[in-house]
Amino acid sequence: MNPEVKSVEPLENHQLKLRFENSDLKIFDVSPYLNKGIFKELQDNNYFKSVRVASGAVQWPHEQDFSHDTLYLLGRSLNA
Repeated sequence: MNPEVKSVEPLENHQLKLRFENSDLKIFDVSPYLNKGIFKELQDNNYFKSVRVASGAVQWPHEQDFSHDTLYLLGRSLNA
């Protein structure tokens, strides 16, 4: 089982900086999802910045979300 998200920071170009419960840091690029269904709303930068940690994953106010598994497996590691 992959670690859960402990903190999220929205970055430029629709990327998220994530810290996981095992202290790993990763960048997750949301841009490939921006033209798909409910994720289209994330194209708005102000709305994108409203991301929060919810139950170990990340979520926006209108319930768009990414699971901790997706974020951990597809995120680019920032660890040395």
